[in-house]
Amino acid sequence: MAAGAARLLVLLLAVALVPRPARALVEGLYCGQHVCYDVLGVSREASKAEIARAYRQLARRYHPDRQHGSAQDPDAAHETFLLVATAYETLKDEETRKDYDYMLDHPEEYYRHYYHYYSRRLAPKVDVRIVILLTVCAISVFQFFSWWSSYNEAINYLATVPKYRIQATEIARQQGLLNRAKEKGKNRRSKEETRKEEEDIIKNIIKNKIDIKGGYQKPKVYDILLFQILLAPFYVCKYIIWYCWWIYCFNIKGQEYGEEEKLYIIRRYMKMSQSQFDSLEDEQKKTFLERQLWMRENYEVYKQEQEEELKKKMAMDPRWKRYRRWMRNEGPGRLTFIDE
Repeated sequence: MAAGAARLLVLLLAVALVPRPARALVEGLYCGQHVCYDVLGVSREASKAEIARAYRQLARRYHPDRQHGSAQDPDAAHETFLLVATAYETLKDEETRKDYDYMLDHPEEYYRHYYHYYSRRLAPKVDVRIVILLTVCAISVFQFFSWWSSYNEAINYLATVPKYRIQATEIARQQGLLNRAKEKGKNRRSKEETRKEEEDIIKNIIKNKIDIKGGYQKPKVYDILLFQILLAPFYVCKYIIWYCWWIYCFNIKGQEYGEEEKLYIIRRYMKMSQSQFDSLEDEQKKTFLERQLWMRENYEVYKQEQEEELKKKMAMDPRWKRYRRWMRNEGPGRLTFIDE
């Protein structure tokens, strides 16, 4: 059966590759079996004005509104009118006319004529570059406001954590911001407005004092998609220069790694993005450096330890125990008969 399918595929390919007959006039392309110049009654050297003049004369003669009470067959006149309109649409555009003239002069390039004909007919009316630009701008705007929303959510959460709230409140009292808010509240504002202003003061202090890293960090304009695309050549050149510098310093000259280079190697071993690695605690990064994880053998030992520790945690986790018990007794694929 497979051999028969293979023979059928070869046969279809052979039929597709058989040269087509050299016919310039193809049904379904342009004016079909008619020559567009002959339909309008003009020569191939005719100008745009001559083509337009011939079209107007023929269109008035064969227009469907002029056929009432005429001796001509209305259906034949309608077909002739459509043929005249098709000929004019083909010859009035310079690019389409060039393709048509090329088809008349090179009838053997059958598939090329089909490609150019349908590529022009199916081409979008709007410039694709404009569509891509508007799409990138829309994604960038959505991306920027989404990041701001995540950042504000992180600030609102940190404002509820006692550790950060107490520190921010102490700083606000030292700067006299809370006292000013209370004094304003005594004069014109309600307690609810005063409380809201104090909450905004605490959040602003947290924004200014804390350094949020990772996915909830403060959004930057240069991180959105539009600027990333515009700055892509700069980043590529910067990476090439950095890579050449790395090869020269550490592979050729044999210099020792600095702290930044060691952390880069560790991050690459861990297969973490820059934002994910930045979100780690400084103490954890310090531990990485103390254990010399930029060395491959040390990292493999550390990785094995982490896997063993994860297995122990999962073994002690009640939820994992219930899952293993369920898999052992009633796991998927088991047939059970329950008396109803």
